[in-house]
Amino acid sequence: MPELAALLGIIAALSVGTISPGPSFVMVARTAVSASRAEALAAALGMGLGGVLFAVLALLGLQGVLLAVPSLYLVLKLAGGLYLAYLGWRIWLSATQPLVITSAASGDTNTGPSNSLGRALTLGLTTQISNPKTAIVYASVFAAFMPAVHSLGFSLAVAACVLVIEAGWYAVVATALSSHGPRNTYLRYKSWLDRMAGGVMIALGLKLVASARS
Repeated sequence: MPELAALLGIIAALSVGTISPGPSFVMVARTAVSASRAEALAAALGMGLGGVLFAVLALLGLQGVLLAVPSLYLVLKLAGGLYLAYLGWRIWLSATQPLVITSAASGDTNTGPSNSLGRALTLGLTTQISNPKTAIVYASVFAAFMPAVHSLGFSLAVAACVLVIEAGWYAVVATALSSHGPRNTYLRYKSWLDRMAGGVMIALGLKLVASARS
């Protein structure tokens, strides 16, 4: 019973955190409207795998490590912030480049080249793990809800739930925004929307770097 209560608490807390807008949402949303549904779903899976990685680290005592070695958190903030700003800058630079919509992007059943799916999955994973604040959220949630003693089955259940929460939410985002309406809107206002998305990513990255300096 204590493990069930702890699991439900972790699910509730992480669900609220996952649906909060951030760099991961921006990346999946842009992939959905500018590429294909399959690539957006691959990015969503990458987000889920990144969440599982954070969950495993939290189970292993991530919060204790960061408290014991503050400089490690500083490095994570700087590296993560710079990476997010770099992704945003790439999006900004591509704002004026024409987008060629292929059959993979215009249909729901075409999964596209496997290398494109691999790149999308990797981009989702790296975007997720580049934000150390997410790691802190996981560490804090687990510290608040984890029972003092837990079984291997509990740990596996937590990892499975994290994958479903993270990948599931971003799969919903990917599916909704890869439909014809959002895609046509994106194509009509591509330069403005890309600059907006890139600006948000850059701002989030620089904010993370600034918080590391302070």
